[in-house]
Amino acid sequence: MNRGLILQFENLVQLRVACRQLHTLSYRKVYRAQWKPVQSSAHPMWSVLLYPQFWQKDKLISVALPQCRHLATKEGTKKKKKKIPLTKGEVEIRQNMTVEELAQAMGKDIDHIYEALLYTDVDLDSLEPDSVLYEDHIKLIVKKSGMKYKSAKLKEEKERENTDAVKRPPADPAVLTPRPPVVTILGHVDHGKTTLLDSLRKTQVASMEAGGITQHIGAFLVHLPSGEKITFLDTPGHAAFSAMRARGTNVTDIVILVVAAEDGVMQQTIESIQHAKNAGVPLILAINKCDKPEADPERVKKELLAHDVVCEEFGGDVQAVNISALKGENLMVLAEATVALAEMLELKADSTGLVEGTVIESRKDKGKGPVTTAIIQRGTLRKGCVLVAGKTWAKVRFMFDENGKALDAASPGIPVEIMGWKEVPSAGDEILEVESEQRAHEVVAWRTYVEQQEKMKREVEVIEEKQKEHRMEYEKKQQKLAHLTWRQRKAVLYKANKHLMFSKPKERTEMDKNVLSVIVKGDVDGSVEAILNILDSYDAEDECKLDIIHFGMGDISETDINLAEAFNGVVFGFSVKANDSIKQLAAKKGIKIKLHNIIYKFIEDLKDELNSRLPPSVVENTIGEASVLNIFSVTVGKSKIPVAGCRVQKGLLDKKMKFKLIRNGDVIWKGSLSSLRHHKDDVQVIKTGMDCGLSLDKHIEFSIGDEIICYEEKEVQQTTSWDPGF
Repeated sequence: MNRGLILQFENLVQLRVACRQLHTLSYRKVYRAQWKPVQSSAHPMWSVLLYPQFWQKDKLISVALPQCRHLATKEGTKKKKKKIPLTKGEVEIRQNMTVEELAQAMGKDIDHIYEALLYTDVDLDSLEPDSVLYEDHIKLIVKKSGMKYKSAKLKEEKERENTDAVKRPPADPAVLTPRPPVVTILGHVDHGKTTLLDSLRKTQVASMEAGGITQHIGAFLVHLPSGEKITFLDTPGHAAFSAMRARGTNVTDIVILVVAAEDGVMQQTIESIQHAKNAGVPLILAINKCDKPEADPERVKKELLAHDVVCEEFGGDVQAVNISALKGENLMVLAEATVALAEMLELKADSTGLVEGTVIESRKDKGKGPVTTAIIQRGTLRKGCVLVAGKTWAKVRFMFDENGKALDAASPGIPVEIMGWKEVPSAGDEILEVESEQRAHEVVAWRTYVEQQEKMKREVEVIEEKQKEHRMEYEKKQQKLAHLTWRQRKAVLYKANKHLMFSKPKERTEMDKNVLSVIVKGDVDGSVEAILNILDSYDAEDECKLDIIHFGMGDISETDINLAEAFNGVVFGFSVKANDSIKQLAAKKGIKIKLHNIIYKFIEDLKDELNSRLPPSVVENTIGEASVLNIFSVTVGKSKIPVAGCRVQKGLLDKKMKFKLIRNGDVIWKGSLSSLRHHKDDVQVIKTGMDCGLSLDKHIEFSIGDEIICYEEKEVQQTTSWDPGF
């Protein structure tokens, strides 16, 4: 055989033996065993001894090591990775640290953390490297390791430059010019606010409102015959829209309080007065419906005295005008009174420089995208202006008046619809113009950052509170299971939670029938806000839990249906639509879609859904009453059965119904009769005034004077005690 081939073969054999020995060494190192030479039966030692020069230690390792890297065990690799230089001194700790994060902070391996948690109440079997540790456990581990701990500083504390946009300083009085007054019309529902505006504008706004109720704020510019301009804000009068009325007074100069002459002062009238006082806005009283026979304007003025609204004829400063909005009587008198008060207030504004304004209402329009109704308070708004409001911004593409007519510019006091927003801002947000789109991005980023920091701080507080609650619950459970071994505890907990572990989200929700999950969609931001304010007043959680899983603006979408399916919820829409494909998808998935245009119908439907989630209550209807007059017994086989001689005092006794035995006001038995006899005959029914003998399905001794009640049980649907004030 070729000598060179023999040498190559022997070298390969030697390399293989070397690799096996290195492999053995690595295992011995893991198990801390003393090294001993090992002979392989598959490779005789003669092949090794042929060329002893290859067995020099350094050369062998240098040759074999690159070839056998793949033979290293996973366990050895893990330990190699986790080997971190130990540190002494202080350890920075923070909330919600995981096992792995704490080990890194301490400069130790994960096994050290497990060892430190021995003999504590922590279930080590369920602890993983990414498991979150309680704060007290973190402190305990650090102390056991002979170290000190200190709380890590929050990253949020790092200084960041404030790039927010702010209002300009007050303008020089020399550049101020007169502007139209902004007048808000307030009052109780159905007292004629929208009809008043309708008459002033000669339009039919009231006839188009759902149920005759204004559902959101309308902003209109009215041109009077005298040439004066007045910007009117029409706010909803219903109790649900209190926040919208308050928003209206915050941007207004004058409030016209509309009170129906035949109704007088009502709940929302008082609330409107309070809004005006809080805003420091002067009032004009418009006593409406004075054309009705039962109208009594003087009574209205006297009732308002109790709320510190004093008319001029009583020595006050509030102008009172008797009008009929429906017939158009005295409307010009009211308009002139408004103009006169505006002149006294000397309303002026700066129409130069960067724009400032307020979002009155916002919505999503299918054709226009996000749209806002705004009142300009400073500067002149033009196309191309870059605006910020809340956490969104816009480059103005188009502007419209209340009639949908395009505008080129909007000066202070003018209501305007603005297109070009990236997202829908919230009603009530302050509008500020900035120099460029880049500046708008900076402002929005800063405001988003600030909100996130505030949210994080709130969440930390909530997490700490929840951790305390969970800790207490855990300790209570541990005390109950303290007598069990850890394996027995694990088995008990597994059995208790097994039904939840393998159930789908929808099935888990169905397990708790006393939960109503709702998705709320509205046409405009103000409507959604009003509805959420109502739902915030829900105070019957012990009867049925109300869970708002999502809310927003716009028509019902497929996402809403899928979300409702996941939570077994109901989709409620206010002044929005659901197209046929969405309705078909909802029907297929068994999801209810409730659409309404009137707020109180919306709430009534919601209450019906809550009631349907409540378990029915069992009501007992008494059918007959009998009194025990005598006691005797009969022998049946080897046993004696107690029998009561009774007389029916009221109603009738029906053997098919249920019975109860009452003694001294206490119910001592409930069940059915085993026999009912009249004289010697078995009967089914005994009527009032008749005597009978009866025995029960359980042997109970009777006493003279006991009462026998015959009744039937009926299930009655419960109703929630929640009263939203409708």
